[in-house]
Amino acid sequence: MVTIRPETNEDVETVVALHIRTWQKAYRGMLPDEVLDNLDPVAWAQRRREHHANPASTALVAEIDGVLCGFVLFGPDRDEPEHGEIYAIYVDPDYWGTGVGHELMTRALAALPYREVRLWVLEQNERALRFYAREGLHPDGTRSAYTPRGSDFAAPEIRLALVRG
Repeated sequence: MVTIRPETNEDVETVVALHIRTWQKAYRGMLPDEVLDNLDPVAWAQRRREHHANPASTALVAEIDGVLCGFVLFGPDRDEPEHGEIYAIYVDPDYWGTGVGHELMTRALAALPYREVRLWVLEQNERALRFYAREGLHPDGTRSAYTPRGSDFAAPEIRLALVRG
């Protein structure tokens, strides 16, 4: 059974390790190996703590049998705060296909009081695109490029949206 709870400062290192492991598995072939092989857990932990200090964002974690296996981070859209945004949602690769992502997304969408909720995804990330489509998020026509920190590589990304009636 999946338990969803607020992320705490004590969870940061575990969440960062999960986040990095998931990036390395999910984005291999989409982002340069050099970027994926040199992700900095100390810098990621610092950014994570900054999110905890921001009262506008919410972080939830998922556990199964006491093992932290996923997280979601959400709040107002960074560019258009009249909309909501899922900033990040990741599930440990060992738990892909178990329903953890669905539980996290369900909780995040229920907590976002906005008519429209958005998120960004790498255009090549077919696994994520299928998941988001099942959750009701679809491309809204907005495109950009994601450049990982410390890199000049630009990966095409698209914005997805869920518009509630």
